[in-house]
Amino acid sequence: MAWSPTQYLKFEDERTRPARDLLAQVPDLPEGVAFDLGCGPGNSTELIHNRFPWATVSGLDSDENMLVAAAKRLPGITFEKADLASWVPPIGASLFYGNAVFQWLPNHLAIFERLMAALAAGGTLAVQMPDNLGEPTHVLMEETARSPDFAAAFADRTIRRDPLPGPGTYVECLAPHAATVDVWHTVYYHRLANAEAIVEWVKGTGLRPYLDALPSDRREAFTAAYTDRIRAAYPAMSDGKVLLRFPRFFISAVKAS
Repeated sequence: MAWSPTQYLKFEDERTRPARDLLAQVPDLPEGVAFDLGCGPGNSTELIHNRFPWATVSGLDSDENMLVAAAKRLPGITFEKADLASWVPPIGASLFYGNAVFQWLPNHLAIFERLMAALAAGGTLAVQMPDNLGEPTHVLMEETARSPDFAAAFADRTIRRDPLPGPGTYVECLAPHAATVDVWHTVYYHRLANAEAIVEWVKGTGLRPYLDALPSDRREAFTAAYTDRIRAAYPAMSDGKVLLRFPRFFISAVKAS
């Protein structure tokens, strides 16, 4: 699956808002490298660098296009290609920061334990994940995929990612390895131009796997059918704009000093 930095950054301010909110809960860092895991086009890496200008910051991503965009944005920072499912973190890191990446990895609880073990004393694991599978944006992706016009293309495929476990599961996973663990939800309400803008938003993330699973000559029809459903689910307000509700789940775990 290929990711598009240009598509992703069409809503850079809105996408970066939870990254800023997550970073605001990270305390001062000990010595060690600060890693932006799933750095994408570098917007979150830039936040970390600005917050901790004295720290060595490194960005990791599995997508070449994202890494090229990140390196162009921040030429003084090291970016590396890595699959977080199998990546072995170096011992003594000061920060493992993952903004909207671990929801794609079904085994991320085990990864979190591995990351906590690699942190330096006083280091932080900071994670934000969309928790929006129950929102119309994502319910309607699956509804469109299973509709008669497209069901054959998805008959042998599972595109929908797994739902997140409950908050207590994360606390129980991380508490034995941490001095403090904080978990919380924030619901963002993004005021967008119209239903088509919502579709443009999800084209950069959740809709991408559905489109990539289709033959190229069926993608436009799928997008149009999905847009019709979105238009009905998100009625325009009095000014013509629509309100996109977006729940996100946050974790901040600090390793004991």
